[in-house]
Amino acid sequence: MRFAFATLLAVTFLSPTLAEEPISGDSMVHQYFADQTAKLQDQPLDEIDSIEQWEAKRETLHKQYREMLGLEPWPEKIDLKATTTGTLERDGIVVEKIHFQSRPGLYVTANLYRPAKVEGKLPAVLYLCGHGRVVKDGVSYGNKSHYQHHGAWFARNGFVCLTLDSIQLGEILGKHRGSYDDSGQWWTNRGYTPAGVEAWNCVRAIDLLQSRDDVDPNKIGVTGRSGGGAYSWYIAALDDRIQAAVPVAGITDLQDHVVNGVVSGHCDCMFWVNTYQFDYAMLPALIAPRPLMIANTDYDPIFPVEGVERTHLAARKIYSLYGKAPNLALTIVPGPHADIQPLQIPAFYWLQKHLQGKTPPIADVADKRFTVEELKVFDKIPEDEIVTSIEESFVPIAPAPKAPDSPAEWKQMAAEWKQLLLEKSFGGWPQKELPLQIANGKAKPAGKWQVAQHTLTTQKHVDLPLLQFTKSKANEDQPSTAKLVVVDDAGWEQWSKLASGDGNEPLPIADADQYASVFVLAPRGIGPTQWTQEKKAEIHTRRRYLLLGQSLDAMRIWDIRQAAKAANKLSGSKQVDIEAEGILAADTLYAAIFEPQIGSLNLIDPPSDHREGPFLLNVRRFMNLPEAAAMAANDPQAPRTIKTDNADLMSFSQQVKSVHGSPSQTTAKP
Repeated sequence: MRFAFATLLAVTFLSPTLAEEPISGDSMVHQYFADQTAKLQDQPLDEIDSIEQWEAKRETLHKQYREMLGLEPWPEKIDLKATTTGTLERDGIVVEKIHFQSRPGLYVTANLYRPAKVEGKLPAVLYLCGHGRVVKDGVSYGNKSHYQHHGAWFARNGFVCLTLDSIQLGEILGKHRGSYDDSGQWWTNRGYTPAGVEAWNCVRAIDLLQSRDDVDPNKIGVTGRSGGGAYSWYIAALDDRIQAAVPVAGITDLQDHVVNGVVSGHCDCMFWVNTYQFDYAMLPALIAPRPLMIANTDYDPIFPVEGVERTHLAARKIYSLYGKAPNLALTIVPGPHADIQPLQIPAFYWLQKHLQGKTPPIADVADKRFTVEELKVFDKIPEDEIVTSIEESFVPIAPAPKAPDSPAEWKQMAAEWKQLLLEKSFGGWPQKELPLQIANGKAKPAGKWQVAQHTLTTQKHVDLPLLQFTKSKANEDQPSTAKLVVVDDAGWEQWSKLASGDGNEPLPIADADQYASVFVLAPRGIGPTQWTQEKKAEIHTRRRYLLLGQSLDAMRIWDIRQAAKAANKLSGSKQVDIEAEGILAADTLYAAIFEPQIGSLNLIDPPSDHREGPFLLNVRRFMNLPEAAAMAANDPQAPRTIKTDNADLMSFSQQVKSVHGSPSQTTAKP
């Protein structure tokens, strides 16, 4: 979803009684998620009515999909350096123990299963493993050893099957969890997802299969379950060389993930970075019209059957437009989230039908015939491996910018960054601004101040408390000046106590007497709208924002923008100065970029690098916080003073100032 910002035309003042009703953060965020998810349901397929429409959009959607995996621009394909470290032969099949490098140092370990006697070229299956952990005495044998029975079955039935380790549970233990366990919130800024690494490893695995003399390069299929089911989706949608696919227990829709909270059962390898706000039916649509069987059980708590069925139904429209409805199948069998035989048999049948052109009775079961030790590829982990740190390099970050040579060059630089922010980081902002909605609270005296608590609606289902301290005796010679203080939980507690007191305590900002009005905002999820105090629930709430193509910080920036407008309207001031601390101070920088009526900024202990926050989709792919500070300080339409003790944050701004002549400054004590 993209932007079309409207000019603010009016302020709506709601009934005063609304401001006195308690704001429930938990119910507010659940209503918000339901509303936002409904807007994205089945996107972008909902607008497609003909095959011509779909074909006209498919290339763009495919490119956007690659970008959301961190694969746009398309990476260079290096020499795979494929190496076989050993072979096994048993029961008429041969297992080759293989490793290759999908990028320099990005090692992929795999077992390749083939018939012992091969005549001509055989169809091949790429088997992708779920989260089956196999560790003995501290040594990881890879999830490929857990799923070995699938590869052996394919080999016994006339296929070549390459079974890949994933990066998290392979022989080299990488990471699938960044936002999931809070160790890598900064992945958001990089536009990084381990799903992109898994997808790229699959692309190179197809290259490996096609290079073999025993593989028919035009008959390659894919299957896998759970995490491997998800990667089966990703590679089949990404690479048209996949001719048939059976993802098993690997997909559901935004309704399940966001509204029903299923996201909490999944690590980050299951999701792209949803910059373009797509629902998951886009994946089968990109696979169409190639043969695709969606397989699932009816009692899977992390891939609920209702979401699977909704995804199938949305994708069926595209298959029907192609005239290939029979190429899309849905198989639901009884059972939990498990690798059970009733799911295996339909997958074998589908791939035999579409890659071998036959459907013989499936008489043998998939069983394990090797020890995990026999299937191990490496005796020693390579010293040059980057699997354990791939999140640091898979998606490149923007280098520090060169200072502009002229005001015109700076204007162009700032405009380009602003547009990229709108397209890549703030896609979740409302498409159209509505008139401000403010429920006016009743003012009461508090010493030399009048205090009122308003309720500011920044979006549907986002009702935030906004305190207003107004001087009881206005100085007629003093202009209508206003300041907005953006606070965290501790700050809200301090200010709300002042608002309910007798007014004898001074306001906790050094320059309060300079202003006729002081406003205090607790953005969403803070203070009265806090949705939880439990860390795990907080983490998964943030992740639900990400699945909507938003981030919590991006939406807090939106809240600050709306609060600045409200402060201007309520106070009658032309500009509102803002004070904030920590990550909220950096959020305030971004709000100032988009709101000319925001005046000077007082930033206390802000970060100077996005690694520390705030966490905005993709932002480090094109800029960093010093560039944001320069844009806020050196805006030709609204140059403003920024006070902060963080010289690193203001370093680039000072370079721009020497060209632009804006009043940005750094002070030792803000």
